[in-house]
Amino acid sequence: MSKYEIIIYWSEEDKAYIAEVPELSGCMADGRTYKEAVENVEIVIEEWIETAKASGRNIPEPKGKLLYA
Repeated sequence: MSKYEIIIYWSEEDKAYIAEVPELSGCMADGRTYKEAVENVEIVIEEWIETAKASGRNIPEPKGKLLYA
């Protein structure tokens, strides 16, 4: 389980739960259920980090709870 914050919401348009990881640009997944969205985004987080490492890109440290204005 990652330590990055995950934001999950229902998309009526997609008829699916969407899971976004704000700290990892473009990192998101979906699922037919809340649980499936979380499981899928955990896989995508690992893939995002592997790709960033292979490309020599910076990998942000998890900040925990993000604050929004």
